[in-house]
Amino acid sequence: MVSRVQRGVIADWFWTIDRYLLAAFILLMGIGFMLSFAASPAVAERLGYDSFYFVRRHAIFLVPSIITLVGLSFLSPKQVRRLSTVILVCALLAMVAALFFGTSNNGSRRWVVIAGFSLQPSEFLKPAFAIVCAWLFAEHQRYPEIPGNLFAGMLYVISVVLLIAQPDFGQTVLLTVVWGGIFFMAGMSWLWIAGLSGGAVAGFLGAYTWMPHVTSRVDRFLTGEGDNMQVNLAAKAIMRGGLFGTGPGEGVVKRSLPDSHTDFVFSVAAEEFGILFCLFLVGIFAFIVMRGLNHAYRERDDFARYAVAGLVLQFGMQSVINIGVALQLMPAKGMTLPLISAGGSSMIATCIGAGFILALTRDRPDKRSRADRMFEEKRPRDVAAE
Repeated sequence: MVSRVQRGVIADWFWTIDRYLLAAFILLMGIGFMLSFAASPAVAERLGYDSFYFVRRHAIFLVPSIITLVGLSFLSPKQVRRLSTVILVCALLAMVAALFFGTSNNGSRRWVVIAGFSLQPSEFLKPAFAIVCAWLFAEHQRYPEIPGNLFAGMLYVISVVLLIAQPDFGQTVLLTVVWGGIFFMAGMSWLWIAGLSGGAVAGFLGAYTWMPHVTSRVDRFLTGEGDNMQVNLAAKAIMRGGLFGTGPGEGVVKRSLPDSHTDFVFSVAAEEFGILFCLFLVGIFAFIVMRGLNHAYRERDDFARYAVAGLVLQFGMQSVINIGVALQLMPAKGMTLPLISAGGSSMIATCIGAGFILALTRDRPDKRSRADRMFEEKRPRDVAAE
């Protein structure tokens, strides 16, 4: 245990970090590794690999992910902004390169191969996008003559155009929600709210009309007709698990799920460990989001407030989309469950966002709660009255 009287980088970090958030992130990563033993062997065997191929890959990416999570939590807000800008530029360039030189999978070009590893640049775009947009909105709040809102809008358009070109409609929706959420916190006018709402509806109708894969997924969700094999199996696995599950390794439906280790790992958890375990899992996600929003509410600095709120909104919405698809509450979409699903790009990118959250929510000398500021504002009047 590190003593409070000690001074140094590690001691300062230990006593200023939100240890409950850190523990929640680490717990999710541990649960994800545990579930990889349940969800991935059948997929590996079906693809011709040995049973624990994906388990080993999960373990390999787990180490750099934890290092990334802890390492980034040492950064100051200024360092978070600078690193996010670098990540954002690299991710945008990699997304452009993916369109021309990337590997294709199911008609989408989302991956680039770097040093023998296949990476999805759009995953790394998400946390950096939230940070940079938060900084631009905050700068406009601080200095109205700086067109931060305009630059944030331009960045959003560039990112969305590249995502649609892949195509990746799910990530487009996620980025739109995050951008709109930060803009709303920054004081979006009702005119902007009406305009953006109309634009979102128009964008959805346009995607439904001109993007065949979007049309197919929406139609299958609404009518129940067509190739709904995966979502039907996912729902069957959840129902078969009941309250307490069939037991570790006893799942049967999971063996027929092609993406049981990625998009539908929640269904595997429900089949083998039960609905109660899944509620516990959802509770961890909810705890991270609510604690992050509480930090944002108490934050004095506009940039840190917008950034933390944007990152936890992104984390929570991605979880909602993944679980919603498994429960047949949303059209099918290939989106991972943060820190749970297999996938190196997703895990490391999520840990980048988590590390930024921990860095921005650390106790700092200039950080005071809203209650403290309200007390200080009222105190002179109270003293004068006495």
